[in-house]
Amino acid sequence: MPTSPSDRQERSYDLAVIGAGPAGLAAAVTAADLGLRCALLDAGPRTGGQYYRHPAPGLGAARPDRLHHGWSVYTGLADRLAAHETAGRVDFLGGHQVWAAERAGDAAWVLHATLGPGAGDRATVRAAALLLATGAYERQLPFPGWTLPGVVTAGGAQAMLKAGLVLPGRRIVVAGSGPLLLAAASSLVTAGAEVPAVVEATDYLGYARRPGVLAAVPAKLVEGAGHGAALLRHGVRLRRRSAVVEAHGTDRVTAVTVARLDADWRPVPGTEQRIACDALAVGHGLLPQIELATELGAETRTTPDGTAALKVDARLRTTVPGLWAAGETCGVGGADLAIAEGELAAHAVADRPVRAALLRRRARLRAFAGLMAAAHRPGPGWTEWLRPDTDVCRCEEVPVAAIREAVDELGAGDARTVKLLTRAGMGWCQGRMCGPAVACLAGGGPDGGSGGGSGGGEVPADRRPLACPVPLSQLAAGPGPEDG
Repeated sequence: MPTSPSDRQERSYDLAVIGAGPAGLAAAVTAADLGLRCALLDAGPRTGGQYYRHPAPGLGAARPDRLHHGWSVYTGLADRLAAHETAGRVDFLGGHQVWAAERAGDAAWVLHATLGPGAGDRATVRAAALLLATGAYERQLPFPGWTLPGVVTAGGAQAMLKAGLVLPGRRIVVAGSGPLLLAAASSLVTAGAEVPAVVEATDYLGYARRPGVLAAVPAKLVEGAGHGAALLRHGVRLRRRSAVVEAHGTDRVTAVTVARLDADWRPVPGTEQRIACDALAVGHGLLPQIELATELGAETRTTPDGTAALKVDARLRTTVPGLWAAGETCGVGGADLAIAEGELAAHAVADRPVRAALLRRRARLRAFAGLMAAAHRPGPGWTEWLRPDTDVCRCEEVPVAAIREAVDELGAGDARTVKLLTRAGMGWCQGRMCGPAVACLAGGGPDGGSGGGSGGGEVPADRRPLACPVPLSQLAAGPGPEDG
């Protein structure tokens, strides 16, 4: 049986894994197989992460496997975790949101986590090695009307279905860019929703530039074909090289305007069409969640879609000694790649040899991840669908006009300066929703961009002392008894 909180406080770990999604699960169970004593921490109450998010037992879902691709892979990992928990080799610490990591005097890692809003709802975990498998969050590019009720992220629509068995609406337009759109639309129509269109900003031709990379991952082609077949059966129209440029409604979204895009993602005048709907699921890819590592000084690299990911070596070691990373933190690539990297990182931490087949699999999947990122990179012209009164930062209600004023009249040349002048990014989400857009409008495009909105979507690495919101009462309370 899993240990109690007091037992956990008395134990030291060989390895702490932050994130219980595909990469973290694979790393924890593999490390335990290799004889390491592990702590697996996650902000959620259950394992699975975003990819394997599943209904709570109380909902009585009879067939959770129908909501997921590769559900048997997750159940296999979960069964191995349960066996290791029973044997005392792994402690799963659900509800632990880690907000900081630091080195102790003996070179071990000390992790600080919040468990809730109270002063005593905090915990400290110590381990000799640390592996980050914190996954990713969605990139959002704003447009007029995106703050209306009924407008959700593409991943959010999937999360509602997977975890709550509910739909965001009955007639749902799915829009944005990236492979998540097809998966989300397939899940929604299978669950009974009407999807009048999937609106994809690219034309998928970028995949054809490296046919050898595609041929090396036939399972990805099969998966994509499966999603496409589901959409065809339900009569869903795929509109390529197009985007939702406005959402309409008062109390809720009632329709969207879709326009064709040119090669730089600029709306083509005269191509606008209106589609009635009661929900919109929109997203433009994923951003690695790396705040814990960048605060520690870990170096990053820019991926082909303009996002910042952790720089790791062939053994998935970051540039910070004792810190490893796996999965989306190294660049978004999907669950199969995350699992392979979780296993590889566990072998590296345990200083064990790695099977050549695993290295080859990881190389193939990482190459595909790069191809996928390049194919769906936002073009610089997307800012032309914005209006001066369009809110960019939803939390602080900062419109496009305020950001352009900061850039053009006050001399702001980067997202941080814009934040200081306008409060964009100072709200509850800490810039996770508006960060990419603010960086673009501040001139942070992939080709150097100039101010006033020419950036194409490059998102700089962010550094902050706290990786998530923490109640002030916990910061003020000082060390607890679990800190020794």
